Amino acid sequence: MSAANNQSQTDSSNPNSKNIQDNIDYIKKIMHSPNDLLTRIFTIGGSEHLCAIVCIDGLVDKDLLNGKVIQQIQLGMSIARKEVPASGEDIITELENEVLATYDIKKAFTMDDVMFAILSGDTALFIDGTDQTILLGSKKWESRSVDEPVTESLVRGPREGFTENIRTNTVLIRRHIRDPNLHFDSYKVGRRSKKDLIVCYIDGIVQPELVEEVKRRIDTIDMDDAPESGYIEQWIEDSFLSPFPQILHTERPDKVSSAILQGKIAILLDGTPFVLTMPTTFVSLLQSPEDYYERWLIGTLVRLLRYLAVFAAVFLPAMYVALVSFHQGMIPSKLAFSIAASREGVPFPAVLEALLMETTLEMLREAGIRLPKPIGQTVGIVGGLVIGEAAVQAGVVSPIMVIVVAVTAIASFTVPSYSAGIAFRILRFITIIAASIFGLYGIMLVYIMINIHIVRLKSFGIPYTTPFAPTFLHDWRDLLVRAPLHMLGKRPQFMQTEDDKRMGKRGSGS
Repeated sequence: MSAANNQSQTDSSNPNSKNIQDNIDYIKKIMHSPNDLLTRIFTIGGSEHLCAIVCIDGLVDKDLLNGKVIQQIQLGMSIARKEVPASGEDIITELENEVLATYDIKKAFTMDDVMFAILSGDTALFIDGTDQTILLGSKKWESRSVDEPVTESLVRGPREGFTENIRTNTVLIRRHIRDPNLHFDSYKVGRRSKKDLIVCYIDGIVQPELVEEVKRRIDTIDMDDAPESGYIEQWIEDSFLSPFPQILHTERPDKVSSAILQGKIAILLDGTPFVLTMPTTFVSLLQSPEDYYERWLIGTLVRLLRYLAVFAAVFLPAMYVALVSFHQGMIPSKLAFSIAASREGVPFPAVLEALLMETTLEMLREAGIRLPKPIGQTVGIVGGLVIGEAAVQAGVVSPIMVIVVAVTAIASFTVPSYSAGIAFRILRFITIIAASIFGLYGIMLVYIMINIHIVRLKSFGIPYTTPFAPTFLHDWRDLLVRAPLHMLGKRPQFMQTEDDKRMGKRGSGS
């Protein structure tokens, strides 16, 4: 649900009471008197006016409450003043204007707003005799420090990653982009969790229609809770039937900042270090920040190697199955004799051999992820060696099949995007089955079907195969080949940005 929807729901019911005890009793009743609910009633200065603070233990900064709230109220309106205002409204006005030194102060008139603020880590200040409540920004809870990203490792680049704290994440983005046009539009998602969600973009660069479309999709979100940004991704993506990700996620602030500067949009969700960027194209699945941190020749070589590895990860086992089962005549004679000798005594056809080894590999990979890190690495390496060697010795699979599976596994690890890597692993099994039925013709049919699918696929109105089709020749400078930086002076044309220039005279190549 959006912030507007939440506001319309809370403004229409449960007005505050002028009696502070009634308000406290209502909060305790709704929350069933939890043991972490902190309440304190005290008098203002030397008068008989009562006030109370209500907050959740563990969500608030107690030093702030003791030093800048309670102490300021009691001292600021005590002997130094001739008299305390008679009405509660006047007391609130004086507290806001002259006494309280905290910068984050709001007012609430309904108990729904008060409850939401307390559960978000703010402190409610009730004054007897008025239905106005002061909400003091006092959020402070334990959070993880900024560390190196776990899922995205680089040889060269910043060693910092997003955390579960959304405010820390916005700070990391602002450190990279110090532009006054950088916008952070806030939303609340989840009927019950009401988590903070932020849409980030640069006004003057991003296409306005793209911003409106992203916000429209966010307004349609209707769920109890969004524990991770993957929920948001699945809700707002174009096609849930496609194996290819239409929204990328990353832990790296530099990657998000680069996407924003290209005219894309980022979505940050409180409670997760994974930030979403959109729109996404097939080309962006195989690009890494390190392509730009190294010289252009190195970046180009690594990128071309990545494309070759993706092709091997998807089609290499299927080609082995097709050649061994149907097209033996296409294999050179010496290699054919070697394969035949290695397969002597293997009881399974090539397709079962491939499926068996690939399935075992996927299980080892999944086990390595789920187990504790030191044990997971041991299981992945030792398990692969032991099982492969044992399978060959037992005559269950051929040595050449083990080599093919090992090369395929290594090739799949070169994909920078984890979601894209899963998509290629799914396609690998489809191509193996097609090759076992139709041989090389089956592989070609699957390849054609994949191309038809990605040509029809879109991400927030942008064709997935851009800039291949539709063709934007200028963007080919950063496609298979990563041209020198001074030749990348303009933003991607397919993004249709309002400001397409990102470098000076030397980088103004058209």
